[in-house]
Amino acid sequence: MTDTLLNHRAEGPASAPPLLLGPSLGTSYALWDEVAPELSAAHRVVRWDLPGHGGSAAGLIGPGATVGDLAELVLALADALGIERFGYAGVSLGGAVGLHLAVHHPERVASLAVICSSAHFNGAGPWEERAALVRREGLAGLAENADARWFTPGFTVPRLVRDHREADPDAYAACCDALAAFDLRERLTEIGAPTLLIAGREDPATPPAHLRQIADAVPDATLVELPGASHLAPAQRPEAVLTALRAHFDGGARRGMEVRREVLGDAHVDRAQARQTPFTARFQDFIARYAWGEVWTDPTLSRRERSMITLTALVAHGHYDELAMHVRAARRNGLTPEEIGAVLLQTAVYCGVPAANSAFATAQRVLEEPEEDRP
Repeated sequence: MTDTLLNHRAEGPASAPPLLLGPSLGTSYALWDEVAPELSAAHRVVRWDLPGHGGSAAGLIGPGATVGDLAELVLALADALGIERFGYAGVSLGGAVGLHLAVHHPERVASLAVICSSAHFNGAGPWEERAALVRREGLAGLAENADARWFTPGFTVPRLVRDHREADPDAYAACCDALAAFDLRERLTEIGAPTLLIAGREDPATPPAHLRQIADAVPDATLVELPGASHLAPAQRPEAVLTALRAHFDGGARRGMEVRREVLGDAHVDRAQARQTPFTARFQDFIARYAWGEVWTDPTLSRRERSMITLTALVAHGHYDELAMHVRAARRNGLTPEEIGAVLLQTAVYCGVPAANSAFATAQRVLEEPEEDRP
């Protein structure tokens, strides 16, 4: 990394859909520590530091900076990483950067999540005062009451408070300048990217009304309010934030159900759905969201390759009912009967001849099904 790029951390498969994560004022990308690793199972996650925060150079912005200046730094980072179009989620100032990108660079933003943020941060006065205070006295005083601004009483994340204390005062003040000048209220209707708003019900800095204003203006936006969360929701309520972001960015169970139908066929999925009960509903959601919505959608392996791996695993564990289902799936995924036979022959070597014998009998029965029953 050079001093011309924002400091960042990339996680997840390089071939996965990119997802950029922006921080709030006074924090580093550690704000996403409890969320980013989970998101990286299905995304190429890139979280970045504001100028003068974490590992980013302070000189990337100066007095009079704007949110647009920060957005250009994010685009420069994306360009350097070869990322053309991306999902974006940001907290507070990071969320404002996302709103700016969605309005001014809509071709770059595939989907947007704005967390504990606003289209207008209560006017310029308070931010100008804070910028002057920090330029005059540094950040020690502000860091002392960071917990009260960021979290509900009794909760803290020492790493984030330390990041606040160690941020560069001039860069922090320049970020205050950007918040002072930010007002995107009149342009929210121009946002065309699918948009999720997440509000902390206990957030004094950007209360739910701020997020509701954005949700009401952005076409088809969704608003989620998190009880027990203050301003830094990804640190205080990471599970709830993760659930909302997964559902928004990768479709979760919805996308998983689409893939499940493509691989297993409508008839099988319809039967499984018809048998679903309140007792099994959470398990079915788990299968759709995790197995089909994350693993089977990972582009690192083709569906043909996944079918071959699945056949082998099912033979190894003796799951012959599931094997029959996945022989049919393998045909849908492009495997020929000869290729299926070759996979089963391989299992005779590594899983044992008796297991392969049963597997061949199961596959033979499936492959001899009447033509109208074949995929």
